[in-house]
Amino acid sequence: MIHLRGHHLLCLVGYRGMGYSEEYVENMTRIHRQLRARPTTLVRLVKGIDHLCEKYPNSGEYHCLSEEIFNQDAYIAEKLGIQIGQLVPWFEVERRLKKYIQPTDIATICENCSWRSYGVCEEGMERIHKGISLFDV
Repeated sequence: MIHLRGHHLLCLVGYRGMGYSEEYVENMTRIHRQLRARPTTLVRLVKGIDHLCEKYPNSGEYHCLSEEIFNQDAYIAEKLGIQIGQLVPWFEVERRLKKYIQPTDIATICENCSWRSYGVCEEGMERIHKGISLFDV
């Protein structure tokens, strides 16, 4: 089981092997590959620190605890109809993403994300809408 917060559901869809540090990238790549290879993997939606935040580098601002990120997490969870603490298989997360979030929504939902300018999350959502799972990383 993998613990994820709301906005990381979108981050994983667009993930291409970039990150904040080597340790962060290794961790996110491991989680991403597991979800891609085993879409039945259970995901528990959490409020706050998840399995990705745990490897966020200890330098600069720790955005994982910012009010803006908590609000973004809550918005995404509500939009997908997933409650905090709820367990869902990754394939169900992808199904809900396809149903409730359009690739063009990324510009608004992730407006202040430093990774948005790369366009990878929109591309990831386009894949989800075409019935294609996560990128091969």
